Amino acid sequence: MTRLLSALCILLIGFAHAEEFSRSHALVMHGEPALAADFSHLPYVNSDAPKQGRITYDALGTFDTFNPFIVKGNPAAGIGQIYDTLMASNDDEAFSRYGLLAETVDLPADRSWVRFNLRPQARFHDGHPVTAEDVVFTFHLLMEKGAPHYRAYYASVKDVVAESPLSVKFSFVDGNNRELPLILGELPVLPKHYWQQHDFSKADLTPPLGSGPYQLDKFDIGRAVSYRLVDDYWGKDLAINRGRHNIQTIAYEYYRDSSVALEAFKSGRIDFRLETSAKDWATAYNGPLFAEGKIHTDNLRNENPQGMQGFVFNTRRSVFSQRGVRKAIGLLFDFEWTNEQLFYGAYTRTESYFAASELAATGLPKGGELALLTPFKAQLPPEVFNQPFQLERTRGDGNIRPQMREALALLKKAGWTLSKGKLVDVHGKQMHIEILIYQKNFERIVLPYTRNLQKIGISTEVRVVDVSQYINRVQKFDFDMIVGSFGQSSSPGNEQRGYWGSAAADHFGSRNYIGVKSSVIDELVGAVIAADSRAALVDATRALDRVLLWSYYVVPQWHLNTWRIAYWDKLKRPTRNPKFSPGLDTWWVE
Repeated sequence: MTRLLSALCILLIGFAHAEEFSRSHALVMHGEPALAADFSHLPYVNSDAPKQGRITYDALGTFDTFNPFIVKGNPAAGIGQIYDTLMASNDDEAFSRYGLLAETVDLPADRSWVRFNLRPQARFHDGHPVTAEDVVFTFHLLMEKGAPHYRAYYASVKDVVAESPLSVKFSFVDGNNRELPLILGELPVLPKHYWQQHDFSKADLTPPLGSGPYQLDKFDIGRAVSYRLVDDYWGKDLAINRGRHNIQTIAYEYYRDSSVALEAFKSGRIDFRLETSAKDWATAYNGPLFAEGKIHTDNLRNENPQGMQGFVFNTRRSVFSQRGVRKAIGLLFDFEWTNEQLFYGAYTRTESYFAASELAATGLPKGGELALLTPFKAQLPPEVFNQPFQLERTRGDGNIRPQMREALALLKKAGWTLSKGKLVDVHGKQMHIEILIYQKNFERIVLPYTRNLQKIGISTEVRVVDVSQYINRVQKFDFDMIVGSFGQSSSPGNEQRGYWGSAAADHFGSRNYIGVKSSVIDELVGAVIAADSRAALVDATRALDRVLLWSYYVVPQWHLNTWRIAYWDKLKRPTRNPKFSPGLDTWWVE
């Protein structure tokens, strides 16, 4: 009966709409999907993996809400697993989406709208069907009450209409946002009948209702939370899900910092660990448990662009408003010494917001990239056009006198002078910088940098706060500098508005931590979003990258092209991980 209803709905749509469009099982940014409509499972899964057992992950800090869609509160780790999205990714492809809640998707050649045709069997955990009205309700709810990045993501959506119980159409301002149909495919669908009875803007621990493979099991407020596999999960037999979601119970235990979590892992309380500390990876993963094969370690290749991690300036602070000041402060970070003395030489210095990819700006601008930049020549630093961007190298012995001299010269041009050992402005006020962090073990990395800043008369403070306070201050832009990261995919698009867009700069909770307000960058972000071919996307991304780099909005840190993982022997995994993720949802317990 449900199949008949689906066919009837699609037939009615065909009569109601004369627009020409193509119907498909998948969406891709450029080219064709790698998997045909009749694919049986994703290429990197074990389709016969058993569904059983329990895995426990670590999480840092605490949690106080099960609502991950709003700015308020600290959402519980793993809560996203209770929700299904319209479409799901194949992590072997740079940017593709395959039907999940949506069985098929309709798209015209000009990409001016997209229609999602829902699966009639899709159900929320309480048995209610997932309908087009739920999709419309979710969209409006996120736009009106959700975190600011939703408004940036969906800014080009003009209208959304439920055309039938199982079909929903999104119309766009124009067809220039090629990524938008795929971005909408990532939309988690919330139950209208549930949220009409609850306050969506309230950050609390009311158990939410979803339609995904897991549902909330147990929780200890702020300390632990677990999810159990839904026995009658509506989508368990779909090709996109076969060989995934294999573990019966997924739990998270919270710890105050990473070092405590590491000890919990080695004691057997935690089953899996993604290690981010080069020191711990070099020194802590050894001993009888490792030698006997009870704990395994591995480096998984990561083919994603590495994005940018760095000391992030809050340019809303007047002290950081000048590019020369930001450059000067960056000169005092001695990466070469830090890498050898603290990281065992493990890392590569990051010199691009799209590091380790073809999207990174290199050499001098040319071709399509140069064509994009030239109209803004009068608004950009001359170096954008006549110098390849390259960070200065130190000798690595801790002696940075050449960098100190250059920094002081830049600061003098900006109105700062060194007086009696203090760097002061025209009013005699000393420059002061507070670096806000939440991981105690990161102090050992930040403190050598602040000592270098102190050598040229800058007053510094490293403020370590708990995770809740950190999130609250960052969301309100209440910081001088933080250690921040801007993750990137192989197909960047709408998220760039959230990172650098002028409209996001004054919205509390946005990802424009820097406070970037640049009409040039807004135009280049628009070019990235509107790129109609891979070549055009590469040109636009390189142009954006080059302007960001020469603006010195961050002090770049480092990157690594692998995931360092450790796990107990009870966990098993397929013969390979996908290209663009560790593929943890394909693991199982033996």
